[in-house]
Amino acid sequence: MSEIQLHRLDLNLLVTFEVLMDEGSVARAAEKLGKTPSAVSHALARLREQVGDPLMVKVGGKMQPSPFALTLIEEVRPILRSIQRVVAPPKTFDPATSTRTFRIAVPAIPSLINAVFARLSEDAPGVSLEWVGLGPHVYAAVADERIDLGFLGADKQLPEGLVEHVMPPLTRYTFMRRGHPALGNWGKKAWLDWPHVVVGLSDAARQTVEDSIKRDGLNRRIGAHIPEFSGIGPLLSGSNMLATNLKPFLGADITTYGLVWRPPPVDLPTITFRFFWSARLTADPGNRWLREIVIGAFEALCDDAKGLHDG
Repeated sequence: MSEIQLHRLDLNLLVTFEVLMDEGSVARAAEKLGKTPSAVSHALARLREQVGDPLMVKVGGKMQPSPFALTLIEEVRPILRSIQRVVAPPKTFDPATSTRTFRIAVPAIPSLINAVFARLSEDAPGVSLEWVGLGPHVYAAVADERIDLGFLGADKQLPEGLVEHVMPPLTRYTFMRRGHPALGNWGKKAWLDWPHVVVGLSDAARQTVEDSIKRDGLNRRIGAHIPEFSGIGPLLSGSNMLATNLKPFLGADITTYGLVWRPPPVDLPTITFRFFWSARLTADPGNRWLREIVIGAFEALCDDAKGLHDG
């Protein structure tokens, strides 16, 4: 028997062959497949030609498999089942019963964390969520599906294999405690003279500020570098530091710690962020559910921030 040319082999022939082996009858196989007996006979003839074996022979009114057919069916069944699994629609995801663990690389904004875990506690008590740091290799980790959802500034081209959800541009404000001495003479000098607290997030979030003021020949004082946004509120409320940041990133801490804000007296551009995930997980029900919760919670923070009015 010459080597089979796979590109000429019709997968439907193997499907028909499996049903014939199960039913042992052309008529019954045709009924199960929803085909005519002649179509089933024709498919069997084509497969016989392809493999160079009679496969099934009519003996005493019944179709009897050849020795090669018995060997072939044992090989064909797992292949067909594997194909079924590959092309089957994604399994449904039931948050209420799932015990899946998700990992997200999203800023640890207290209001966002509270909102997301409140939803998980209510809708998915068995689901675990790991809130990981924004390291330098987030894009690669998301592409490799080691992280389900990432968040960074949209200042660079999105790497291949990822899908993004771009958020509307956000405006920076300078936050401080109520009664801060700078409020009496707010201007560029006050903004430069009083120490600032900065949070390590990404080049898009921080470096654009440094680039903008250096472009104008200015240099602000950095009084503290902290790793998380949760530290901004208590630090500002108990000191004379300033923080040039975004309203959604401070969230409820603005009210909790009695912070006020002013437009920065220097020219700073708006900033655009994006959520992103592996393209392979776009249709995954669990990943889609997670995205809806996290992105929805962040969008709600942005909407709430629009309603805040400074005093």
